[in-house]
Amino acid sequence: MPTGVYTAYRKDKSEYYRVSITYRNKHISLGSFDDKETAGRAYAEASAILYNPQTHRIYADQMLTDYDPGSLSIPFGKYVSLINYRDNNIYIKTPVYLCRKYFLYFLEPEVALRFNTDDLFYYSNHKIMARGGYYFVNDYGMQTSILSRYGIRAHAVKGRDYIFRNGNEHDFRYENIQIINRYSGVTQIQKKGRTLYRAAIHINGNYIIGDYPDEIQAAIAYNKAVDMLAGLTPVQYARNYIEDISTDEYASCYAGIKISRRLCAFIANMQPASAQTAQTAQTPQSSAES
Repeated sequence: MPTGVYTAYRKDKSEYYRVSITYRNKHISLGSFDDKETAGRAYAEASAILYNPQTHRIYADQMLTDYDPGSLSIPFGKYVSLINYRDNNIYIKTPVYLCRKYFLYFLEPEVALRFNTDDLFYYSNHKIMARGGYYFVNDYGMQTSILSRYGIRAHAVKGRDYIFRNGNEHDFRYENIQIINRYSGVTQIQKKGRTLYRAAIHINGNYIIGDYPDEIQAAIAYNKAVDMLAGLTPVQYARNYIEDISTDEYASCYAGIKISRRLCAFIANMQPASAQTAQTAQTPQSSAES
């Protein structure tokens, strides 16, 4: 039997082979294989990586490795973990390589995401998956976008709601991510030389709720429009959660915030006739800055 290879049996009593290696007094599992020849190669490859620091290097600047899936039996994630342990004396199960003041999380040999060391504990215990440029982890049984750790809401649009300051879309260090629009339905605009925040909502087309001097007012206006639509449409709009103001401040702003006349009229036409009569009697017409 090759060194480091152990026979194991499945429930149906068929054989397979487990491989492990000990390095710096740490016992490392290399995986399971169907045949002992492949298992033996995996052990030999791990030995070559761990005991020869001149080979199988990770070049942090280029984010490249020497990994060749056609010639290696070790899975790519394990390959990165072994090199990181050899070079940095810290074994991490996920494909992380530690650099000075940041770390790389390798998705592929030539694709690595860059993170601050503050996130090391989280990504040491969470596997990042990719689908069409969308990066997510399984967190408590749910697919969670890694962007949520930066306060970027679901369905945010890159380039409109957030940007990568240095242009590198794989660089997720906090200082490289700038959030432009934090809230659902809110977009920053320039109007007559002023920076305003436009709240809009999609109801069989886009309806402008209003333009407001700050994003919190715009977010509250969006929430108010969502509340006005409650029960009138099958769409479940996500309300904005706003941490920056007190409950009393929120209530005061909510009560005084103005909604565009056009949107108010459209919502009124969606309601039953009896509800329209009641609303006309109880609610003054409102308008937003335009």
